Amino acid sequence: MRPVLVLRPEPGNSATCAAARALGLRPVAAPLFDYAPRDWTLPGTTLWDGLLIGSAAVFTHGGTGLDALRAIPVHAVGATTARAATSAGFTVTGVGSGGLQPVVAALPPGRYLRLAGEAHVPLTPPDGVTVEDVIVYAASPQPLPPAAIDLIRRGPVLALLHSAEAARHFAGQCAANDLPRDGIALACLGPRIGAAAGRNWQAIEIAQTAEDDAVLSLAKQMCQTV
Repeated sequence: MRPVLVLRPEPGNSATCAAARALGLRPVAAPLFDYAPRDWTLPGTTLWDGLLIGSAAVFTHGGTGLDALRAIPVHAVGATTARAATSAGFTVTGVGSGGLQPVVAALPPGRYLRLAGEAHVPLTPPDGVTVEDVIVYAASPQPLPPAAIDLIRRGPVLALLHSAEAARHFAGQCAANDLPRDGIALACLGPRIGAAAGRNWQAIEIAQTAEDDAVLSLAKQMCQTV
């Protein structure tokens, strides 16, 4: 079975590697980003009808500023983020399965606060819904580790891609290190991620839902068929 490169930042990288091993996969940790908190303040004294959260990293790196928001219900992008919200003491009232935009599209009228990373997808709220963004963390790109480069040069691998930003950075690192794309299969969390990766990979497939369990299930299938 080909090795599986896990490119997402910590702490998600370790969790994905553990889940991959439980499925019988051969994960190799190769995080392409380091997360760091940003200084942030709440905008004014607005009363918010809900929090929009597109990543569990918000709760890892949001800092003490989150304390003032725990009474506000969370609308999470997916189950992993919802679990992180619950663990951080928040109440979750909505959980999506295909990105944050569908979550926003289904919101009742009101004012919502989105806590996000520096690189985030623009949202288009429906009529009657106002969304204000606050950046609470940033991701610093890292070079592809030498061990991962050597692994790709030795034979076929599969890479897990959890974000469009990671897809673009991984493609750039492969180009910078003259790595052959025809030996790399990609298992992507969503269609936008696959599009961001570009072309000429051995294979690009998309998970059925935007959840870690779904992309790992896809990876196991691809290791057996690609």
